[in-house]
Amino acid sequence: MSATRATRPRKSRLRLDPARTLRWCAVVIIAVLFAFPLYWVVVTAFQSKQGVFSIPPNFVPGLHGDAFLYVLEHTDWARFMANTVFVAGTTVVLVLVTSALAGYALAELSFRGRGLIFFLVLGVIMLPAQALLIPQYAVAMHLHLLNTYAVQIVPFAASTFGVILFRQFFKGLPRVYWEAARLEGVGHLRYIRRVAVPLARPAVATVALLTFIAAWNQFQWPLIMTTSTSIQPIEVALSHYMQTFEANWRKLTSAVLLALMPIVFLFLVLQRHIVAGVAGRDSGVNT
Repeated sequence: MSATRATRPRKSRLRLDPARTLRWCAVVIIAVLFAFPLYWVVVTAFQSKQGVFSIPPNFVPGLHGDAFLYVLEHTDWARFMANTVFVAGTTVVLVLVTSALAGYALAELSFRGRGLIFFLVLGVIMLPAQALLIPQYAVAMHLHLLNTYAVQIVPFAASTFGVILFRQFFKGLPRVYWEAARLEGVGHLRYIRRVAVPLARPAVATVALLTFIAAWNQFQWPLIMTTSTSIQPIEVALSHYMQTFEANWRKLTSAVLLALMPIVFLFLVLQRHIVAGVAGRDSGVNT
């Protein structure tokens, strides 16, 4: 009898950790608070005309998509989207090129003042963009760049965050890669293109997505630097819709969701690379 009791498996008891439970409760509450405004935008966009102003409010989204069709058919939405895709895509390409080249130079090339240049790059992050807005406007005006695509792209063709992140990844590459490439007669530019950049895929994905999001969400800069609706991006168009559809919340929220879709799609596709690039083992700043 005693042997049977000794061999009988003990039932595992579930022990609740109060601290862990409290942390998870806090995470859930914060997530709900941050997600609720977006959820309410979805509810409003798919709601009926009467349901938007119903009391008590209806928290379940309907199946009404006429507001989306109105925004797509009766506005210049396609033009604004094309402008934003062109500006954001071109900015991403330029940032990747400049960040990879500058990051490689600061990580692998030995020259006088390299440490000083790196700390100056870090210092640029401390400058608020609003403090430089007036002189930048004056420079753009004297260069005749106002109300052009160039003024929305060129000032953002280099990224301090991109330079720093690429530098950290390139510093983590084994030196034997460059030595082997040098024995094969490969120069620095070809080594960057064929070896360094492919190995830094998490950095490429992170910089590309964050740059694309920043360019896609540009509002203050194009609002000040452009006046023609033919070249303005989607965020400026949303400000016009806020005035046009001030009382029609269904059309305004539909336009907001259409503007968010590309960003959400890219984030879902590249989120694994973003985590590897930002929170990876090589993400620390080494001098």
